[in-house]
Amino acid sequence: MFIEKYRPKTFSEMVGQEKIVSRIKAFLKAKSLPHLMFSGPAGIGKTTLSLIIARELFGEDWQANFLELNASDERGIDVIRNKVKDFARTKSIRDVPFKVIYLDECDSLTTDAQQALRRTMENYAKTCRFILSCNYSSKIIDPIQSRCTVFRFQPLKEEDIFKLIGSIAEKEGLSIDKAVLKILYDISGGDARKAENILQSCAVIDKKITENLVYDIVSAARPKEIIKVLELSIAGQFTKAREVLLDTMLKHGLSGLDVIKQIQSEVLKLDLDEEKKCKMIEKCGEIEFRMVEGSDEFIQLEALIADFVLQ
Repeated sequence: MFIEKYRPKTFSEMVGQEKIVSRIKAFLKAKSLPHLMFSGPAGIGKTTLSLIIARELFGEDWQANFLELNASDERGIDVIRNKVKDFARTKSIRDVPFKVIYLDECDSLTTDAQQALRRTMENYAKTCRFILSCNYSSKIIDPIQSRCTVFRFQPLKEEDIFKLIGSIAEKEGLSIDKAVLKILYDISGGDARKAENILQSCAVIDKKITENLVYDIVSAARPKEIIKVLELSIAGQFTKAREVLLDTMLKHGLSGLDVIKQIQSEVLKLDLDEEKKCKMIEKCGEIEFRMVEGSDEFIQLEALIADFVLQ
């Protein structure tokens, strides 16, 4: 797996999140680490940074002093009462005066489990530090947030994804040009894990990574196919737009939600006045909500096209 094979093991190997990394380095230099909370989308370095912190603190003995748990697997209070407390109550075997517990996806913990965690953080502050990772910090109770230094991670920038994928491609002997890198960034949305997974899937098929290969792997419509549907709709050709959309969905095996997200993205690139774009985006939001609530996907997409035609 590219994800594990090329996971950064030192601060110098990390791409992106420079401000956060510099602040963490300052904590480690002083051998003083507060409880940390890493908040942000998936695939942007929260777990990787936690593992680097453990390696920097404990060296070769990092695995004996570092406990990694995924709260989405065990959401209840028992995981806090048993696994976390058992690990937290023992001292570190190194000269660092505390161990580290990394609790991933802690926004999946029940309220009772979070209350138990708050108490555990209080009782074992001398022998243990917590690194809590979550997608949405608003789902974490205030008493826990107030005990942590909160770091809000951002999706990786375009240049960060380019650097990461370019480095992997060079080491694996893959041929990939800048246009394909841009497509990988657009599809992944700054998620390094997703970008690496797509790259690995492509590499299994062919060492030369092309635009068509990437789109085939991710089962996404080409932007020009979605733009054609939009242009036909704006021109008032409802039947033709409907046919092209159905053909695109069947060819790529797309769900309605996949299509609506691509339509929303391509609407912004159309050469239209801002007011018309706003109306189209608003309609996309309404149709997406209906789909999530369980409405028939193709009927809703037809309604979307009809609305574009009538505007």
